[in-house]
Amino acid sequence: MLYTIAIILIVLWLLGLVSSYTMGGFVHVLLVIAIVVVLVNFLKRRKQA
Repeated sequence: MLYTIAIILIVLWLLGLVSSYTMGGFVHVLLVIAIVVVLVNFLKRRKQA
């Protein structure tokens, strides 16, 4: 589930990046949140293995 949320956030960030209309810092906040979620998910998987 976290991975799905991260993918959605990354897609939203990319859409904001390529579109002419951006919402300022909000787009970059989405990117940071997506990266954090991916890292947390990656670390959880490594600890289980």
